[in-house]
Amino acid sequence: MELDRLEWLSLREEEAIDPLIRIVDPHHHLWHRGGSKYLAEELREDTVRTHNVTNTIFVECKANYDREKSKEYQPVGETVFVEREARRLGELGGPKISGIVGFADLCAGKGVGDVLREHEQVSNGLFRGIRHATAWSDDPEISISHTKPTKEIMREKSFIEGVSVLGEQGLSFDAWMYFDQLAELNDLARACPNVQIVLNHLGAPLAIGGWKNRYEEVDYLWKSQMVELAMCDNVVLKLGGIGMENYFDTGWASLAAPPHSKLVANFWRDRIHWCIDTFSPRRCMFESNFPVDRQTLTYSVLWNAFQLIADAYDDSEKEFLFSGTACEVYKIT
Repeated sequence: MELDRLEWLSLREEEAIDPLIRIVDPHHHLWHRGGSKYLAEELREDTVRTHNVTNTIFVECKANYDREKSKEYQPVGETVFVEREARRLGELGGPKISGIVGFADLCAGKGVGDVLREHEQVSNGLFRGIRHATAWSDDPEISISHTKPTKEIMREKSFIEGVSVLGEQGLSFDAWMYFDQLAELNDLARACPNVQIVLNHLGAPLAIGGWKNRYEEVDYLWKSQMVELAMCDNVVLKLGGIGMENYFDTGWASLAAPPHSKLVANFWRDRIHWCIDTFSPRRCMFESNFPVDRQTLTYSVLWNAFQLIADAYDDSEKEFLFSGTACEVYKIT
């Protein structure tokens, strides 16, 4: 997965289809590691170039952990790092980083509360919730999340207790898993009805490993669980991750130039429309997932693709999809 092929990415930039509609990007990362750099400068360059991005939300990616602290408190270093980048972005004249979704080990159960309070203390008012990625598979061709979850971790009593603490402290839970784990999230959402749950990246209908070339079967299994999730009022959906060739096998990374927005929109339109119609626009939000989606897409192409897909909806529905839902969930004014 190559995220910094900047020369290749420069071959495809587009002017915004709608440069005026407000965009709140509710899912991006920041890091400088392994030869990849995406900090305040890179985020600003992407967000101010074409579209009207006013606010963003950072989501954990194991960046800048404080290795001098005990293991449970090490992720607080990431919040310190992002709060600093948020101030730098303000000085550079970019959009506001208006929230931080960090990491804490929810398997600590009730004991996670102290770590959450530490996140809040160092965040300068930006801390909004936790993502504890649970993506797991016994397929050797499908990677396990960076948090190294175990099988059916979301059904463990301690994990459920940890999620419930988020609700008690007015924080949200961002969920990242594969589509064949969605039944676990269904159970969790019902066990913790007072917790705002944000399902990342369309619920990950995979096209790799043993699921490769089984589109119809994946679609059926994915939709059956997504319908159940849509019945849980505390679950909202992020529409994005669509540039992740490492999960969705689009073939775009091998093109001579990055794909244009019409190609991207045509690839994803049916599934995204189905998600919006199933959850409603008020419970869906478009997300960039940058710089991870940069493995195949430029920022301008990504948001143009979303604007093409959203053309089927009226102005009030578009407002929810591009900013309103994100503002409500992540408490952006």
